[in-house]
Amino acid sequence: MYGVKPGPFIAIRYLFAKKSHNVINVISAISAAGIAVGTAALILILSVCNGFNDIIDSNLSDLDPDITISRTDGKRFSSDSIALTEILGSDADNLTVHRVLEEEVFLTYGQAQGAAGAKGVESSYIQDSALSGHVRSGEFSLYKNGLPRAMVGYSLAASMGINPKFLEKVELHYPSDTPRNPLSGPGFALNSVRVGVSALVSVSENVDSHLMIVPIETMRELVGAGEDEVSAIELTTGRSSTKHCIRLLKSALGDEYQVMDRYERNSSVYKMMKYEKFAVYLILMFVVIIIAFNIFGSLSMLVIEKREDMKMLHAMGARDSLTRGIFVLEGWLISLAGMAAGLLAGVLLCLVQQKFGLVKMPGGFALNAYPVILKVSDIAVTVIGVALAGLAISLAASRKKNLIFPH
Repeated sequence: MYGVKPGPFIAIRYLFAKKSHNVINVISAISAAGIAVGTAALILILSVCNGFNDIIDSNLSDLDPDITISRTDGKRFSSDSIALTEILGSDADNLTVHRVLEEEVFLTYGQAQGAAGAKGVESSYIQDSALSGHVRSGEFSLYKNGLPRAMVGYSLAASMGINPKFLEKVELHYPSDTPRNPLSGPGFALNSVRVGVSALVSVSENVDSHLMIVPIETMRELVGAGEDEVSAIELTTGRSSTKHCIRLLKSALGDEYQVMDRYERNSSVYKMMKYEKFAVYLILMFVVIIIAFNIFGSLSMLVIEKREDMKMLHAMGARDSLTRGIFVLEGWLISLAGMAAGLLAGVLLCLVQQKFGLVKMPGGFALNAYPVILKVSDIAVTVIGVALAGLAISLAASRKKNLIFPH
């Protein structure tokens, strides 16, 4: 055949040749169309997962710093005990440093009760924090008319009926370090402070249900901490390398302190995001494989139609491997054609959604349209997965007894 390998040549001819039974073309078209839909769905849904994951990551980056330094045993420590300039050298010039005091506290608001992870921050936190972009109600501030104020997570506020428009204050309670007379009642064993509410902030459902930010002076008064005592030092690295700074800090501080980046602090969230995306990929690949089994029917009917051709090839000395290879390639070409069409459709739909946001989010969400981020890695794993699935099914179909032709 003038240097052309007969197997691929015959398979391509069979793919585009007119069949005597139109049902073969129909089954082949259904197989290709099903694979196309499955491939497009993979690209679209993985891209939507990327969009939501990016939003979660962005929200967490607005809440959590690049680096957090705290004691390994969880105790408070003096912020002056860590000389960042000596440890980091010139990298310290690019840092934004915030000293925080965070503790679990009990809350009362009128008749409502709750609990929160109250985070005491310095005044500079207001200017530097990206949380100001997450205010749902009120004003992002720690003081009003010289009086301390609290910013409360939206879900926590909803559960307790907290509203920054109301004059009523939230009361924070924390166990006192000073022994009390047990006959006085358990209420006297608590330190308490009262603060007004300046704003409701919303980051994510899990965060909002436990979030409260107050002045660090208020937290020190509540927990009985010294003027320079903190539970953590938070660093935003700016132009400096986060990994480089972490290496220097871990080397200098030793095992007494733990130095973590944002991903380590929220490792469970990021793992869940990764596992959810992988689960979506597996489920959709399973659907694609089920759809691709139509190739079995298509190849079986094609074998019946081309039986005389195969007998002729055997008479000319062709081996079983050649005849099998023709039908394997035929089935694979059907799956590849569907994959190519689905890939093109999926990428185009993603780009259209990115540009115009045609598919809107239902009411109650801060986003107007479904977020979509198209990644080359997702395209690659989709192409590899669908191509291998099509090849595996074609190989399995070729091993059926009716594809073995007598010499």
